[in-house]
Amino acid sequence: MNREPRIVNRESRIVIPIKDMPTKQSASTFEDLEVYQVAREFRKTMYRVAKELPDIEKFGLASQMRRVALSLTNNIAEGHGRYHYLDQIRFTLQSRGSLEELIDDLNTCGDEQYLPADRVDCLKQKGWRLRQLIDGYIGYLREQKKSDASSSAQEASPLYGVMAAIGDDSRFSI
Repeated sequence: MNREPRIVNRESRIVIPIKDMPTKQSASTFEDLEVYQVAREFRKTMYRVAKELPDIEKFGLASQMRRVALSLTNNIAEGHGRYHYLDQIRFTLQSRGSLEELIDDLNTCGDEQYLPADRVDCLKQKGWRLRQLIDGYIGYLREQKKSDASSSAQEASPLYGVMAAIGDDSRFSI
């Protein structure tokens, strides 16, 4: 039986023959993840909130909110770039922790009356919805391990040169 080399995308279960492989520009990235896209919008919202805080919080709460908001999306991106599912989960859990820290920062904004209570509640609701997406993504990563025994990266591949052309991606296996 003559089987041509192929790549399987574990996320979508799409089989891509080598001759039809995507170029590096069209390969899936962390930016394609819904959880990242929603987290990015939440990060931008939190940056706007930080700009609205009083000057007394410029180097305190506002600075902390910006750092944690950046950590939220950075950890999703970094986890996506890891080859082993446990690393992916670990970084996504760190992202979830950053989100909860931001929700606590919103509590502080409400407690100190930096923002109206109804706005704080609305932002917290968005945060909790993002938390559900993060939890769903973690569940997805855990299921991938169960359904695919080859979820860890392998250094050597007969298609190494071909893989280098599109970039090494943990969602693809040979």
